[in-house]
Amino acid sequence: MTTRTRVRRRRGVSRRWTALIATGAISAGALLAVQPAAADLIADDPWISEISDGIYQFSVPHSVVVDEVGAVPDSFAVEGSFGPGHQSSRLSLGRDGDIWSAKIGPLDPGQYSFHYEAKVDGGGVVEFRNPETPQAVTAQPSLSTLFVEGESAEWLQDVPNGGELTTLDYDSRVAHADRAAQVWTPPNYDANRTEPYPVLYLLQDEGQAYSEWTELGRAAQIFDNLVSNGEIEPMVVVMGDGDTSRVDGEVLRNLIPAVEESFHVSSDSDQRALAGIGRGAAQTLELMVKKSKEFSSFGSFSGHFDGFISNGHAKQINRNADLVRLYVGNTTDASYNDNVALSETLDAAGVEYETDGSNPAYGDIWNTWQEALADFAPRLFQGSDGEMSEGHLALDGEHSLPDAGTTPTPWIDENGIVTFETDEFPEASEVVVWANWGPAGNWLRIPMVRDGDRWRLTVGPLDGGSYYYKFTGDGVDMKDESNPTFVNSEPTWSTFYVAGEGPRAKYTADVAPENRGEVTTMSYDSTADESRSAYVWTPSDYDPARAEAYPVLYLQHGGGQTWSDWIQVGRAAQILDNHYLRGSIDPMVVVMANGNGVDFPTEITEVIVPTAEQNYHVSGDSADRALAGLSMGSGHAFSTLLAHPGEFAYVGLFSTFGSVPDDADVDALNEGTELLSIYSGDVQDFTLQPTLALVESLEENGVDHVFHPLIPGPHSWDVWQKSLIDFLPDLFTAGE
Repeated sequence: MTTRTRVRRRRGVSRRWTALIATGAISAGALLAVQPAAADLIADDPWISEISDGIYQFSVPHSVVVDEVGAVPDSFAVEGSFGPGHQSSRLSLGRDGDIWSAKIGPLDPGQYSFHYEAKVDGGGVVEFRNPETPQAVTAQPSLSTLFVEGESAEWLQDVPNGGELTTLDYDSRVAHADRAAQVWTPPNYDANRTEPYPVLYLLQDEGQAYSEWTELGRAAQIFDNLVSNGEIEPMVVVMGDGDTSRVDGEVLRNLIPAVEESFHVSSDSDQRALAGIGRGAAQTLELMVKKSKEFSSFGSFSGHFDGFISNGHAKQINRNADLVRLYVGNTTDASYNDNVALSETLDAAGVEYETDGSNPAYGDIWNTWQEALADFAPRLFQGSDGEMSEGHLALDGEHSLPDAGTTPTPWIDENGIVTFETDEFPEASEVVVWANWGPAGNWLRIPMVRDGDRWRLTVGPLDGGSYYYKFTGDGVDMKDESNPTFVNSEPTWSTFYVAGEGPRAKYTADVAPENRGEVTTMSYDSTADESRSAYVWTPSDYDPARAEAYPVLYLQHGGGQTWSDWIQVGRAAQILDNHYLRGSIDPMVVVMANGNGVDFPTEITEVIVPTAEQNYHVSGDSADRALAGLSMGSGHAFSTLLAHPGEFAYVGLFSTFGSVPDDADVDALNEGTELLSIYSGDVQDFTLQPTLALVESLEENGVDHVFHPLIPGPHSWDVWQKSLIDFLPDLFTAGE
């Protein structure tokens, strides 16, 4: 055997590649720091608790569900803005005794809306919220909200001593009814000051209530923060009811006079601004064309305009308006093409205007309109620089999807917007896509939309990385038959990759063909009395005749999986290709065998290893061998370490469990193991507590190991890919 110098390694602060997770090992003294803290109940909703930073648990009493639904539901979920791009999606809740529960996170800071949704066979769908909590959204009684605090959402947070929100009741001669508006007045509002306040009027979209500007849009907090940061002129903001076909009469002859009578606001058109969402934006543009003398600034949020602008109207707009500014979301915004057309209309008419381009992060949802409002308000009554918000994209032309049935799915555009379609469910009442596209790889379901005899769904943008999904039509799972990928262990799954930033995107991407290692199939006679297969990755410059044999990693799958999963779902080949291309790993061979239904320590040492050494140019030196696995595979790796200490110098355990037995030869374990490396998902990973128990057992028995900081995410491929990406550079490094 080759003589090696044994160096007991512990990772330091520096890394040879972009840090995936916080560096450094977690010792026994720090163990308590990574254990879940006591749940922090949300003050106004005891059904929600923050169980770790940004990770939330929904816990709904079964008795309440039965009361609300009238029966035990067939399925129960929380549907909310948790999906990619904050798209509405469903998180399934599972029942354990008297509680239905589910975890999700880490949630990005910001505002979320949600309701509970129960399905009963033959009884349809029942939506409800916690009946013991205050109604959060006036016009949508089943809807609740959740605000997640954080640095990136400071502009949406409550401000001490902020402005005042008042409800103004007034008589609408257009609607022939009493109506109301919400009015925000700034801190230190002075009804007697010499100079009246400028005023911004906001109009809601069709199907919305005027109060949603504050209930879902957090408009009051936005203005409070803008004032606190000195970004806006002191102004009054009126959120009026634009539910009318006669907006000029409603706004000009009813709303504005009522506001000017009740609040100290200017009647000078130079001190008035108007903006709206969707229909409210169309109404704003209508008034801009017909009544340009009444306002000095106009804002269109996801708007459209179907009329004609004459040269005379264009000249009036340019003469009277200080600011005309357009906002729209990404290509999932239903008004995206309308805004392209609107820009062309304004250009053709010669109207002077600004565009904030397309917000790449969101579609036609409150996140887009919140950011639009926060950008628009500081430009009022003090001039605008005309620049687009950082990162926004120019509207370069209309967007269109490929014709139905013309491309494999999903179809992915250059901005990470993903479109699915299927014709497998022509008679279904509902079809959903289930995928790992939630926060940190959470699994969420998003309904598709019927398009003739097909179903379609466009979502995004998705973060860069690999994904797996399936279709479910009326409860029946089915593979996307137009997607050529397949997963042996999960026949209804398909996979796809989205380019992007971050370690998972970088390391799961395909490299150029000339830089790819080869994946071959190795057959072997299992102790299970059957012929089995293993995938074997060899580096791009693998040389079976080179003088020095290659070190070898044996990489195992989890329960319910098989030998092909690390390649078909985990994209281990791409991870290895990218590491090798970057020079961050030594040349090695990786063997991914079948660990199901066998005594694995015997299987690996007596069958898999000998077969690999016979068929590939790999070293027989235990110092050149590594063994790792996920979940069940990690249990196999750990049991092999205990049974055969010193046979594998490097051991990796991903989402693991177990304990050190009383008769373990600790000296042999420490002497024969260069690195025992342990990874886990966060509190959403159901093996976290067993992992912590194993780490504690290792500490108590003096077994050398490295326990890495928790990786955000549940018991999922997102966590295991990140574990492998981080683990590989530490292999076969003794003596370096």
